Amino acid sequence: MSEIKAEGTAAHPNNGEEKDWAEAKAFFDNLKSNKPRPPKPQYAVTIAVSSRTLFNMVAERKIYEEEGVEKYVAYQVEHENEPLKPGAAFPFVKALMTVNSRLRLLYPDSEQLFDIVLMTNNLAQVGVRLINSINHYDLTIERFCMTGGQSPIGYLKAYMTNLYLSKDSEKVTEAIEEGIAAATMFTPETELDLSSTQLRVAFDGDAVLFSDESEIIVKKHGLDTFFEHEKEFENKPLAQGPLKCFLEALGKLQRKFYERDERLDCPIRTFLVTARSAASSGARVLKTLRSWGLEIDEALFLAGAPKGPLLQKIKPHIFFDDQMFHIEGASELGTIAAHVPYGIGQKYNRGKLIEQPPKKK
Repeated sequence: MSEIKAEGTAAHPNNGEEKDWAEAKAFFDNLKSNKPRPPKPQYAVTIAVSSRTLFNMVAERKIYEEEGVEKYVAYQVEHENEPLKPGAAFPFVKALMTVNSRLRLLYPDSEQLFDIVLMTNNLAQVGVRLINSINHYDLTIERFCMTGGQSPIGYLKAYMTNLYLSKDSEKVTEAIEEGIAAATMFTPETELDLSSTQLRVAFDGDAVLFSDESEIIVKKHGLDTFFEHEKEFENKPLAQGPLKCFLEALGKLQRKFYERDERLDCPIRTFLVTARSAASSGARVLKTLRSWGLEIDEALFLAGAPKGPLLQKIKPHIFFDDQMFHIEGASELGTIAAHVPYGIGQKYNRGKLIEQPPKKK
């Protein structure tokens, strides 16, 4: 899974790179600008978002699919001075910027910040409209990766990505297979009034923060066997899941506020929203987080109850889950949800095994 990058220690030490960064920083420091410069990637928490998650490009996508790439590019160029409308990831990105503003006030010289990268397979000709839209909304996104129709997944590690968000489930699956935290974003059916002062992130447990080892037991042997297994192995930490490192990255930034006695006014709040039962299988989850040295602000055990109504109260900027029926239920009630295509749950729908097509010989 994605590695956490500690301040003061480069993920891949290279004296030449350090010299290049020092020279680039010195150059930019001499330029007058009110716009904050992006941090060094090896210290930042890097969030890569696709253009279709950041902006609503449904109409443009329809042109691409029905009329082809040339018509699509021509349309984008013709409308490049018209800003695109916000997409599903837009509130999340704005919340990341809010956290950065608070961090810069407390630590003016720190490189431990969120760094937002636009990661898209769009052609460079479309870049002007994307840049104009980003500037229109005053978003701090300086790094672009535009791959001209090719998959951008191969660049994620080079950008030291901590989280990748896309509308393309195949690319997300590919990213997870490469060990990078990733999720497919969905646009909610209604809009909730989200916090403008605090980033709120909600996680499912099994197959998201943790591996799917316990979920495999549920699917194959039922709940009673699962409860017995969790009790027997209560003191054995669960293996990590695809988004554990992102929670770890959030925790790293949270601790910077705690160090300045701002725990109660921290602009990052995390939630565990799990279908597990607290009494029967909750202890292992909490002990696993403790063994990792991680904190979760709120742990909500629903014992199989629907997650949508509770998420409607939490109002997260993003909610991660591996089960599509939880994603659908959350989206119907206005939650911005992101699907993590990982683990045995992908073979089931509402508890029933999905028939797999026979393998070709």
